Amino acid sequence: MATPPSVDLAPHYYRDNFQRLLDTVDACYSDLLAPAELELLSTYRALGFAAQCLYVRLVSRVGPWFREANLDYPELGDLAQAIDELLAAGLMAEAASSAEIANLFTRPELAAALGLSASKSKAELLAAAEEQAPLDLEGMGEGRIVGPLCKEEVEIFSLLFFGNRHQGLTDFVLSDLGVARHYPYALDRSQRLFPDRAALEEYLVCAAIADSWWALREGGGGEIDLSTLAELALEFVPQYASTSRRYSRLCNSLARELERAGEGDLALALYQRSDLHPARERSARIFERAGKYDEAISLCETILAEPWGEEERDAAGRIMPRLQRAVHGTRQARVRDSFAEVQLNLERGEASVERLAAQALEAEWREVHYVENSLMNGLFGLAFWEQIFAPVPGAFHNPFQAVPADMYDQGFALRRERHLAARFAALQSDLAGEVRAAWRRCEGYQCRWINWRSLDEALVDRAVEIIPAQHLLAIWERMLFDPGENRRGFPDLIALGESPGDYSMIEVKGPGDALQHSQKRWLRFFGAQQIPAQVAWVKWRDD
Repeated sequence: MATPPSVDLAPHYYRDNFQRLLDTVDACYSDLLAPAELELLSTYRALGFAAQCLYVRLVSRVGPWFREANLDYPELGDLAQAIDELLAAGLMAEAASSAEIANLFTRPELAAALGLSASKSKAELLAAAEEQAPLDLEGMGEGRIVGPLCKEEVEIFSLLFFGNRHQGLTDFVLSDLGVARHYPYALDRSQRLFPDRAALEEYLVCAAIADSWWALREGGGGEIDLSTLAELALEFVPQYASTSRRYSRLCNSLARELERAGEGDLALALYQRSDLHPARERSARIFERAGKYDEAISLCETILAEPWGEEERDAAGRIMPRLQRAVHGTRQARVRDSFAEVQLNLERGEASVERLAAQALEAEWREVHYVENSLMNGLFGLAFWEQIFAPVPGAFHNPFQAVPADMYDQGFALRRERHLAARFAALQSDLAGEVRAAWRRCEGYQCRWINWRSLDEALVDRAVEIIPAQHLLAIWERMLFDPGENRRGFPDLIALGESPGDYSMIEVKGPGDALQHSQKRWLRFFGAQQIPAQVAWVKWRDD
């Protein structure tokens, strides 16, 4: 795919983007906004254009304080007037203490302002500034020291808009630059993430516990310790779907650290509150270490009967023989994998081992492509584009998502069961035509399943022409069972012959390489489904 032409940003793009954020939040969430948040909406909209722009500029920066003399936004004209307007509107404040101001100045500037030796360290100068009356900014030739207010309310708006706390206004910039074109999926109040204010407040409480856990890991936890955080997490009982996944991740993370600290019972209590892997696997291991084999066996049997995903099922399969041996003293025979193989003796070269193998195999095939996961993931994304971007409650809450929020949840397929059943029926009828049409319709739009730079239309055309539809449908059905895990592990190469059905997927392993769990899972599946696949073991001729 050709790289899109560069785009020059409009002079006030940041203000336009912030306005879009506010308008979306107002349209979708006005009924649950707090009085302070509604007041910010009203106050901001009443500002003049330059004051709006300056507020967005500063609230998007780290701050919290800024030197008026250092603000450089020529597109805004008279900054002093915009600052006056923001101060009058209550959306900006002036720094009141020397401690707040001092960090903004260099060591020589501070030394001059305090009348101290320039040889003193910055720390000594900052300590001196704290004891002194407000710095003489006029004597230093400085303007005001100002900072934007209502940052907490802006953070709430950002959370409501993006549905998470890691995206921000830079995502708008990527879209404006043409770096990211997002599919125009439906966004409306009926599909919003937080159904009411209580759901939002619950999310924020969970986020606060998670922030405390992050601070503790980074060495700045203050008075709170791991056990106290664990008790807080256990006391917290989420009631809304908008919090459940975040809460499960928090429980898993805390519990794993408690395991390492030897607090198995407390870790187990947290794992039992989680609905995400590896909670059940780790619980089974805790039972095993404690000699509670019956509990461990029962849990592993539950996992094997109704697994949450591929990794969990594999883990239970590895744990179960040990448990059976501990209880019954019987040792099960180990089943060894047997995959189709090809041996390649190659000359070393500058290219990667995968590309060298592809070149060697071209003697046997019409064409061989180094694709790794990109081809099968791309075909999946094209085949199920409309189902991926279907309007499901809580799936989309901002215009910048490359997949729905629940794309990698175990419930993804269940929530779209009717949509997927209809799509499989259509693909059974004309898979190649449907995939080609999706390429023409969707090319260039952001979708995490498709890397437009590594996939080209000619390869897609050849793949759906040669690979039997039933093979692709079987692969996609397995991907839907665990989209997060099954998007990886595909063989490195796709070899395509002259006629339909004449193809093979080939995993390349150089000297000393071993197959990964995800690769073995796919190779076992291919064998069971009679899908052509093999492992190419490479040896260097000069070894």
